[in-house]
This record gives sequence, C-alpha cells and structure tokens, in this order.
Amino acid sequence: MPTNTVNISFDENLLKEIDEVAKSEFRSRSELLREAARLYIERKEKWKNIFLSFDTITENSDLTEKDVLNEIKEYRKSKAHKN
Repeated sequence: MPTNTVNISFDENLLKEIDEVAKSEFRSRSELLREAARLYIERKEKWKNIFLSFDTITENSDLTEKDVLNEIKEYRKSKAHKN
C-alpha cells in the first residue's frame, strides 16, 4: 500500500509521551500514531452506527431523548442502591 509523509506539530510534552509509549511497546512513533488514528476512526464509526440505530428506533416510536435519559438515570440509580 502506498504511503504519504505528513508533518504534524505536537506540544513538546505530548510528543515526549508518544515517544515513551512507542519505545515501551517496541514500535516506531509512526506505527503508534497510525494505530491511534485507526482506533480513533473505528471508534467514531461505531458511535455513528449507534446513533444511526438509535435514530431508526426512535423514528418508529414515541420515545424522546428525555425518555432515554430518564431511563439511564433510573438504571444508574437502581445499580447504586444494589451496591
């Protein structure tokens, strides 16, 4: 697969952390950043699909966002009482 080189600016402290993690995982800075970008894109896609599913469900029901938030609140409250 062809690759392209890009220049990215990082805060000095963040770059130091990136380098430390890359070194501890025995990989290059580029490998670490590629993996981070892939994971970020995958996570964004998963959340997009979750929201699309939610939109589909709510289109076919009388549920509102407030209803869902209330259900979450009640669920969390019930879990807190069990602990």
